[in-house]
This record gives sequence, structure tokens and C-alpha cells, in this order.
Amino acid sequence: MENDNFEEKLKKIDEILNELNGKDINLQDSVNIYKKGIKLLKESRKILEDIKLEVEYINKDEE
Repeated sequence: MENDNFEEKLKKIDEILNELNGKDINLQDSVNIYKKGIKLLKESRKILEDIKLEVEYINKDEE
């Protein structure tokens, strides 16, 4: 999961949301799936933060 790009992570998050909305899932499976989703969200936020810093750095160099 950690080597996935941002778009792949978003796709997996969407799949997790669909899975959690399914009716045939037990509580423990729900918790495990939720944990995977939270991990993907944290990784996605990190990617966005890194890109934001990179863009700010590029813009700073342009001034």
C-alpha cells in the first residue's frame, strides 16, 4: 500500500468505503477494514502535504 500513488490510494479508499457499506460484514472484519482505510487516508494526506510543500518551494524560487 505504501508504494501506491495517490490515485491508487484513493481508489482503494473508495473500495473500502463500498465494502464497509456492504451488509454482509461482521464487526471484526469491519474494524480491520476500517484500520486499512485510516492507514490509506494518513498516507494520502502525507502525499498531499509533500506536494504542497514542493509547490510552495517551487513558487518561492520563482519570486
